[in-house]
Amino acid sequence: MDTLPKSYLSETERQREGLTQNSIYLMESLAAGKAGDEQTAWQWLRYAIIPAYALKGLKARRGADFIRQKGLRTETADIEYGEGWLDE
Repeated sequence: MDTLPKSYLSETERQREGLTQNSIYLMESLAAGKAGDEQTAWQWLRYAIIPAYALKGLKARRGADFIRQKGLRTETADIEYGEGWLDE
């Protein structure tokens, strides 16, 4: 992927023991949202592995085009629901 979005976490927060890279992406997204930077919050989510059920719920609420526009990773849902789930 491209250059990482602006970080809202301190280096200490990013280096906490036991955090997976995916957890850091989610924490960055939450921190950006809390700071009022919605665009950066969504940019961080583009890097995160999102559970299939969450993507399916987002599709139901916001639509398939929303997921595409945000550039979210869909491999978990592709595996769970099949490759064409987003267009069904």
